[in-house]
Amino acid sequence: MALLLTVVVVALVFEFVNGFHDTANSVAAVVGTKVLTPSRAIALAAVTNLAGALAGTAVAATIGRGIVEAQFVTNTSLICGLVGAIAWNLITWRLGLPSSSSHALIGGLIGAAVATTGDWSGVIWSAPVEGKPWFQWGGVIYKVLLPMFTSPLLGMVVGLVWMSVLYTALAPFRPSNINTVFRKLQIFSAGFMGFSHGSNDAQKTMGLIALALFSATTAGGLDHLPEGMGFLRTPEFKIALWVKIVCALTMAAGTAAGGRRIIKTLGRKVAHLQPPSGFAADTTSGSVLLGTALLGMPVSTTHVVGTSIMGVGMARSLKNLKWHLVESILWTWFLTLPAAGLMGYAAMRLAMALTVHG
Repeated sequence: MALLLTVVVVALVFEFVNGFHDTANSVAAVVGTKVLTPSRAIALAAVTNLAGALAGTAVAATIGRGIVEAQFVTNTSLICGLVGAIAWNLITWRLGLPSSSSHALIGGLIGAAVATTGDWSGVIWSAPVEGKPWFQWGGVIYKVLLPMFTSPLLGMVVGLVWMSVLYTALAPFRPSNINTVFRKLQIFSAGFMGFSHGSNDAQKTMGLIALALFSATTAGGLDHLPEGMGFLRTPEFKIALWVKIVCALTMAAGTAAGGRRIIKTLGRKVAHLQPPSGFAADTTSGSVLLGTALLGMPVSTTHVVGTSIMGVGMARSLKNLKWHLVESILWTWFLTLPAAGLMGYAAMRLAMALTVHG
């Protein structure tokens, strides 16, 4: 029981860290265009993240059942996977680099699973389902690796095309009038972006907690719960309402704590944004995130937002991008999955060694 509660607490710590680490993703554009101050943008993100987190469970199901085989999941491995993810998130947050909390979590879980089994047998690489399209299959390949590369590319292409369309449509109008209208529209697009972020990111922790409860119940660890704690018993994998509410509130609290370091990197350093381009970046990234959430794909908010901003910036001029900064962000993106995996692996091996010698 103590280990189970530890899993829940560590998962909520990850959710809180995810909230302030990824806050920048949902408010970078609206802050970069100076439509809202960082404080007001963060407040808007907190409310919309909360609403998005309560909107569905498809991503939670993928995290809970589609990455690691249930028979290899223990409370210790979940804790170690979360520790790896949290450590990498804090390192990149301290450096002001927008890495992916999603891929850090997935990498940490995979690393802990490999340490548990001694090989890759605990990882679900693919599970094709006859009669269903590929995006409804489980597995790391179809639900994680493919979206990992295609969603940022989609963000860049859609951002480039959408901004090009806006440039053409707005050409006859005066810039001052355009900015006045889009400063108002961008508040709504930032809210949409926050909702989409919550619908994808908050569900990841929900899936972990549901998996921990399900594993503990099937193992018989919750057979003799004290009176009033029967709600913890989960004989079949599902996302209980209390899990959704607690995770949503935790992410909203983390979001309220802010993330000004990464806001500065994404909103002001990657590309120079005006209200129309900020609106284009938010609507592009929000649409991609909401679409993948509905398909149960735990994609990286950071990747999608970053490449959407890049695509919007490229529509104006390739010189509008700070390519040296883009290169450093790309390196962080590619390093996240293996780095968090190694940290999760190391944490699990250390836990196993302490158990043996304890």
